[in-house]
Amino acid sequence: MASASPCSIYCSSRVFVRCSASEGGQGYHRSSSSSNAVRVNGAAHRAPLQVGAALETSISRSLAELSSPVLPPPPAAGERVRQNIPTEKQTVDPFRQALIVEGGVRYQQTLVVRSYEVGPDKTATMETVLNLLQETALNHVWMSGLLGDGFGATHGMIKNDLIWVVSRMHVQVEQYPIWGEVLDIDTWVGSSGKNGMRRDWLIRGRNSGDVFVRATSTWVMMNKVTRRLSKMPEEVRGEIAPWFIDRHAIQEEANEKIIKLDSNAKYVDSDLKPKRSDLDMNHHVNNVKYVRWMLETLPDHFLQQHQLSSIILEYRKECGSSDVVQSICQPDEDSVPPEGNVSMVNGPSLLPEIISGHHSLADALQQWPTKYTHLLQLKAGDKHEEIVRGRTTWKKKSYKAP
Repeated sequence: MASASPCSIYCSSRVFVRCSASEGGQGYHRSSSSSNAVRVNGAAHRAPLQVGAALETSISRSLAELSSPVLPPPPAAGERVRQNIPTEKQTVDPFRQALIVEGGVRYQQTLVVRSYEVGPDKTATMETVLNLLQETALNHVWMSGLLGDGFGATHGMIKNDLIWVVSRMHVQVEQYPIWGEVLDIDTWVGSSGKNGMRRDWLIRGRNSGDVFVRATSTWVMMNKVTRRLSKMPEEVRGEIAPWFIDRHAIQEEANEKIIKLDSNAKYVDSDLKPKRSDLDMNHHVNNVKYVRWMLETLPDHFLQQHQLSSIILEYRKECGSSDVVQSICQPDEDSVPPEGNVSMVNGPSLLPEIISGHHSLADALQQWPTKYTHLLQLKAGDKHEEIVRGRTTWKKKSYKAP
């Protein structure tokens, strides 16, 4: 996000950090009315939060402490330290260009879209977006000082054999970032019922300040031994509750119910098998892979002309390396755009036999539905078990790569 008075700091390891001395200007920072009040650590704050000199002081102090950071116990003789996971809260991470802001609870990271994160049109893919969301969430926990040796698990969770699993995710894309574009990603957490946690994200273009992506998710705890959902222990609640912020990236009045499909759907892709590279640190298939399986079911002609603008995922069951998966997709036939009934060619209408003889022209003239329902399920003999239900919304591609 743009800064009115940026400050530049060098540390002894020659790592360059650029920070913002003010958070005003864009998105949810713009208004200063009382209606934008949020609650941080149980206290009310009005946006924008003017951190200014306090943040600069915090950054300077944190950089000074890099020469003697708080580290885990010394390793055994002959063992090399490679991670240096903080055991206390950090306010700045110069290596990731990240800060903890807004009362010391919201995470903000600046990064650049890499060449391997874009598709043929030089724009980031949905897989890239989801990977960025996951990475910044884990980095947030890393800087909190709560990270144990698990995949985002806190010290209290590790004691109770608990891991986080996502139960629902909603991502809205206004515009996909392009190769080489600099992004600011903000993420924060809040409560979700008695035993859940909500995590939200905003992705902005640093140069424009425009919001590219909004996302929200709900997380619950699973016992990694029994693989059953678990209540949140008070020890864990005490660790994470001070980080909660009462703000939503996406205002959802009511969760849209996703219907269950069967094998009679229009598009079916069977016998999908996970690869070893699809597994995450919790030894189940990463949720980004689920999205890839869903989207690969759609026709190539449709994917060439459209881009995903919204996706809702409801997770039901984890998927392991030995499972066989079936991907099912059904279009909403009533979601064809109004212009689908209007000829896209001026002058006399073209005969169907002429169009059918020119596939590229036929593809251009075809009006596809813009909403689809998805289902991934495990195949076990004659039985099927749901992995995840999905709902996608699409729009015509408008960006042309330079």
